[in-house]
Amino acid sequence: MSELQPNRYSELAQFLRNRRARISPQQLGLPEGRRRTPGLRRSEVATLAGISLEWYTYLEQGREIHVSIEVLESLARVLQLDETERRHMFLLAHRQLPPERPRSLDGQVSAVIQRHLDSLGTSPAAVMDVRMNILAWNEAFIVLQGDFANLSGQSERERNFLWVTFTSDYFRVLKGDQWQAHARRTIARFRAEYAKYVDDPWWAEQVQLLSEASSEFKEYWQSYDVLDASDAYKIMYHPEAGILKFDHLTLQPLESPELEISVHVPLPDGTAEKMQKLMYKRREFVLK
Repeated sequence: MSELQPNRYSELAQFLRNRRARISPQQLGLPEGRRRTPGLRRSEVATLAGISLEWYTYLEQGREIHVSIEVLESLARVLQLDETERRHMFLLAHRQLPPERPRSLDGQVSAVIQRHLDSLGTSPAAVMDVRMNILAWNEAFIVLQGDFANLSGQSERERNFLWVTFTSDYFRVLKGDQWQAHARRTIARFRAEYAKYVDDPWWAEQVQLLSEASSEFKEYWQSYDVLDASDAYKIMYHPEAGILKFDHLTLQPLESPELEISVHVPLPDGTAEKMQKLMYKRREFVLK
C-alpha cells in the first residue's frame, strides 16, 4: 500500500500518534522532564494502558494486527478520547462501533435544548433521561399531555413516562385503542436500557413496584420484548380536539447523549390547526 493510498491501519497509527502528542505528562500526573517532542512517550502510553511497548509500537507503525476491545478501551482512557474520538478509533481498528456505554443519569437540560423545544410550535416535544423521567417540555406538550410542572404530588413517578403509561387514566384515554401497542413498546424500550444498569437497584425496584401497581405491566414485562427506539406513527384521542395524528421522532443531542428528545410532528390532516387552537385556548386561560 503506497503512502498515497493509506489503509485503516496507517490511519489508526496516525490517529494514535496525533492524540499521544496532545496529552501532556501533567494531565496524567507524570513528570515533565526533558522531552524532544510534545506529549507522552510511547513507553508511557503502553505502561498506562497495560500493554507492552513492542505491541503499542506496532500500532503506531501501522502494522496489520488485531487489537482487542480491552486494549482499545485502555487507549481511549489513557489518551482521554471523547466519545466521537473513541468511535473513530474503533472504526479504524475494528470496522465497527465500540460497545455502547451506559448513559449517565446526570443529564441536564440546557437552555439551548429548551429553546429548541419551544421553537417546535405545534409539535409536542419533551426531554427524557435514561430512566424515562420527563425533564423538560414545550407548550404543545402541555396542551396534549398536561402540565408536568403543576402536578400535585411532585413525585418522580408522576414525571416518569413508564409510570404515566400504566397508571394515568388520562393518558390511557389519550392513547385510546393504541394504548396496548404503546405500552408494549414502552416496556420494551425500558427493558433495553435496564440491561445496561443491572447493578443499579432502582431498575429492579421500579419493575417490582409497577408489577404490584399494574397487572398489565406485570403481564407485558414477562413477554421479554426488547426495543431500542420507537419512532412510529401515533394517533391521540384528545377529549376536546378529537383525533390527532403525528409522526414520532426520537432524537439524541450530541452535547447531551444521556438525554432523548421525543417529538410528535403533526400530520397534514388538520392536526396542527387543532393543536394551535388548544394552545390559543390555554394562553387565554393563563391570562385570565
